[in-house]
Amino acid sequence: SASSLTIFLKNNFNQQSPQAQTLWLKPALKKRIEQILNHPYQGLRVHYWQSGQRSAWVLDEIGKEQPITTGIIIEDGKIIQLEVLAYRESRGGEVQQRFFTQQFQRAALTRDDKLTQKIDGITGATLSVWALQKMARVALLLDAEKTTVANP
Repeated sequence: SASSLTIFLKNNFNQQSPQAQTLWLKPALKKRIEQILNHPYQGLRVHYWQSGQRSAWVLDEIGKEQPITTGIIIEDGKIIQLEVLAYRESRGGEVQQRFFTQQFQRAALTRDDKLTQKIDGITGATLSVWALQKMARVALLLDAEKTTVANP
């Protein structure tokens, strides 16, 4: 919902919500996103929020059958916060818990678009765990791309 997004942004930007910005997905970037996701990506652009070195990305990926909406905060090429904003599956909800999401803190992207740290799975929530890992990787990729676009 809009309110969970507003709260997420305020919590991560000192109570100020920056204006949304748009990153247009060039074909090469879109292809890398699709390689991470293992399926076609529908969008032509992604919205993000930025203040200083910190950016926020809100992405959706299907867990088992329903989209999981995740907010990811990145600073200096590393995840500093990953939060599930909307979880719609009937099971696997443990991925919303802090014990799970805090594993993503300080993760960066390797040269081949993998996370620099291992994320331990949760029994019975494998697909949701994979979905969150994919969104973390895509957010890091988009953040790096945005930096390239801003500073050619």
